[in-house]
Amino acid sequence: MLPISYAVRNLFRVPARCAQIVLGAALVIALLMLASALSDGMDKVLRSSGSPRNVILLGSGSEDSVERSEVNAAVPGLVAASVPGIQTVLGRTAVSGEIHYNGFLTPPGDAERRQALLRGVTPAALLVHPEVQLLEGTFPRPGEAMVGRLATHKLRLPEGALKVGDTVRAGDTELRVSGIFQAPGTVMEAEVWTDLGDMMAIAQRDTISCAVVRLGEADFADVEIFALQRLDLELAALRESDYYAKLAAFYTPLRAMTWVTAALVAAGAVFGGLNTLYAAFSARVREMATLQAVGFKRPALLLSLLQESLLATMLGALLAAAFALWVADGFTVPFSIGTFVIDISPSVLGVGLLGGLALALVGALPPAWTCLRPPLPVALRSS
Repeated sequence: MLPISYAVRNLFRVPARCAQIVLGAALVIALLMLASALSDGMDKVLRSSGSPRNVILLGSGSEDSVERSEVNAAVPGLVAASVPGIQTVLGRTAVSGEIHYNGFLTPPGDAERRQALLRGVTPAALLVHPEVQLLEGTFPRPGEAMVGRLATHKLRLPEGALKVGDTVRAGDTELRVSGIFQAPGTVMEAEVWTDLGDMMAIAQRDTISCAVVRLGEADFADVEIFALQRLDLELAALRESDYYAKLAAFYTPLRAMTWVTAALVAAGAVFGGLNTLYAAFSARVREMATLQAVGFKRPALLLSLLQESLLATMLGALLAAAFALWVADGFTVPFSIGTFVIDISPSVLGVGLLGGLALALVGALPPAWTCLRPPLPVALRSS
């Protein structure tokens, strides 16, 4: 068996070639890590946004999009009075009438309108969304808006561009920023919340998008029966967790395209690496034959060549991991219904490591076999 120092010495024998292999591997592994982090981040934020204890009452036929839904504004009061066992907090029933609206917002000191996710709410929203926490300021009253911690990323504004006391414009309505809130790991952090009455004026509607019910002793079937019995209201009941799970499934093709792109780049890098290693190993046919002549077996030589490839790829993996942690970790990515934060987690690093291992084996085995395949007399006479 050849010592690993032999593989290390040969790896750095031609620095330019070594750098080419290492940097190529780093690019592929970094792309694999980013693809995994993007897919995991989007899926995680969507699945974490819905609570299994919440039931959404939507307009019948609008189960796939709360923004398209229209519900009578009296529904929150009706369901609170008709369904026993809804959670109560300090004597208040946890039912929130809401308007979800994808509109335009004009930030302070900026003439450009920017697309924003707006939600019209009442104070009851805090009863059904307990993950929402005020970081500063107050809950919005008429003429005010409360801004999510990540809303500036969705609006493509600098960090901290929206502060308490600033004035923004939604449609023809001016709103004073009353507070900043967070809702860790949910799409709500990218939203701007306003008073429900103001949102009705902004969206020019007299209906709401949905009523969100927080279950206490009641269960989902109780709310569903209410929706089925009130045919005049044309309602559909859906668990909030199921609604966001459907959205996660809707975005599956987008996440798949991320993986396909990474795989195509990886395939190109594999072919490039094959060419490099074919050139490197073909120049060492005589060297391998000499080692066979002095007693080393072909499996030992194959292992040594694989060690060279693996060492180069693992160096690339270290560079890729350092790049991902330095540049991508914590980076906020906006998408159509919110934002998510890229997390270079141990599982993402593991994907990169496994990808690097596969890259080393796939890229080295064909040229190594070509190098060791010629019969010993022919290999010793090769130039």
